[in-house]
Amino acid sequence: MSEIKDRLREARRNKGLSQAGLSKLLGVSQASIAAIEAGRNKRPTNLVSIAKALDVSPYWLETGKEDKEIISNATPLGKIEEWDNDTPLSEDDCEAPLYKDVKLSAGNGFADDIEDYNGYKLRFSRNTLRKHGISPENVVCVMADGDSMEPVFPSGATLGIDTGSKNIRDGQIYAINHGGLLRTKILHKLPENKVRIRSYNQSEYPDEEASLDDLSVIGRVFWWSVMV
Repeated sequence: MSEIKDRLREARRNKGLSQAGLSKLLGVSQASIAAIEAGRNKRPTNLVSIAKALDVSPYWLETGKEDKEIISNATPLGKIEEWDNDTPLSEDDCEAPLYKDVKLSAGNGFADDIEDYNGYKLRFSRNTLRKHGISPENVVCVMADGDSMEPVFPSGATLGIDTGSKNIRDGQIYAINHGGLLRTKILHKLPENKVRIRSYNQSEYPDEEASLDDLSVIGRVFWWSVMV
């Protein structure tokens, strides 16, 4: 089985980069890249940044498992149109509450008061949502908080959640209430009524296991928006 040094070398070469070129992109010394590829540093602290620079999955780079490339499950949900609070809803429009100040945790989480609604809203196309099996009345939007789901979505990303989709499908991203903390994580079902809780940022957030009795699924994350 290949090691992280081998996967780094493979990904770097596939990207057409020398060690010096990669180190320049990352703002680190060439010696630090050489140390990883020589096997002297088996747990680089900047693994997520390296993966992002090479367009590969941090989890693959660290473990060699799952897909090498970062694959987006984002789905186009219609064209963008300018509007403000005074713009009337069209027949196809629906509004979803945006909990802008009440954030779901994508890191270690925080206690939630989901009723602390601030009046912000986002608009979606009813027709487009229904084409994807999402009932408009089940949509809520929140802000991600933390770096555990980088590089797929960073802290501050806006997330769309389908609260009508609570049945766990392996490998999908869900918003969960875990022991009083709201979190956004990849879930995998396990035997004995347990679930594996996984982050994209595997170098800093290793897998967890939890009983389904200790958490509740709020809904599936079906959409996100990131400002770059």
